[in-house]
Amino acid sequence: MEQLTRSQLRKNIMTILYQINIYKLNHIEYNIDDIIKDVNPIDNEFVKDMVYGVITNINELDKIANKYLKNWTIDRLGNTDQSIIRMGIYELLYMDTPDIVAINEAVELAKLYSDDDVKNMINALLDKIYKEVKNG
Repeated sequence: MEQLTRSQLRKNIMTILYQINIYKLNHIEYNIDDIIKDVNPIDNEFVKDMVYGVITNINELDKIANKYLKNWTIDRLGNTDQSIIRMGIYELLYMDTPDIVAINEAVELAKLYSDDDVKNMINALLDKIYKEVKNG
């Protein structure tokens, strides 16, 4: 089977996080590994690291997002947008992905799955976090 690119893997991660969010909102029991396997059948460390990282740090990620979202909170956004933001912040702050790549990949996902306003909001949010948190 062919290897997926990191961009394709991020799309899968977004889908996994989206599904977990839906299950949580509807109080449906779930197993993270089963969801990962359903969406991304080939075992992949990057996918696991990102999914578990986001799920484990979700409160912290949401706190950071809310701090930088102007007159808005992450829970008011759609599930897809929430997943993209959480992934973007996590990848920017906790993974060894180059900063510009982490931001760009999140924006590319937002171009595909969010409207222009949200895409711009995600871009501005990650840019602010990059400037203030990563570069003090």
